[in-house]
Amino acid sequence: MTISAFDMNPRRPGIRVGQNRRPLGGRSKRVMDLTVALIALVLATPVMLAITLLILVTDGAPAIFSHTRVGFNGKRFACYKFRTMVANADQVLADYIANNPEAAKEWEQNWKFKNDPRITFLGHILRKSSLDELPQLINVLRGDMSCVGPRPVVPDELQRYGACAIDYLRTRPGLTGLWQVTGRDAIDYPSRVSIDSRYVRNWSMWVDVVILARTIFAVMKFDNAS
Repeated sequence: MTISAFDMNPRRPGIRVGQNRRPLGGRSKRVMDLTVALIALVLATPVMLAITLLILVTDGAPAIFSHTRVGFNGKRFACYKFRTMVANADQVLADYIANNPEAAKEWEQNWKFKNDPRITFLGHILRKSSLDELPQLINVLRGDMSCVGPRPVVPDELQRYGACAIDYLRTRPGLTGLWQVTGRDAIDYPSRVSIDSRYVRNWSMWVDVVILARTIFAVMKFDNAS
């Protein structure tokens, strides 16, 4: 399923986009994605099995959570993550926003909470270490995502990108990206959008290599993970 310009924002004709023939980076970027994802998946399999077991024991099934995100040319796909939230997360979110004006404002501005009441104890650990995103290696192998790219967003969120939506739709969203190694949650939402747009406009294979290398150190900064 794809998103048309009118699906994105009928009042913002400036973000109307044509269909790109190939994702940013073309074949060379795809070859690197497959190579890195295959190696990483083999190395991470024991860890992923252990995390799956921990989630099932502490919070029940399912261990893997999928959520609709927007990919290249507006195509929607199921983005995989280890489940880090309570089973009734949608209801908890609705109640929290309805009963907390400050939380509603924070959600509107950042599309996330600094202290999210939906996240489980194990979920906090997984998010802090970024281990919750390991299942997205499968998305990379499937061609939904790239190892490096803009942060994958939900359809409603893309409306907030304005003219930068054109840049977002030129490429596959990434397992990691420039904003993750630049400041992660320490930067505000408009800055994240701007950083992702800058990545697309200045892409090179060398930039991807540097971001992948820096991601290792960014993940090690446990307190800054998303």
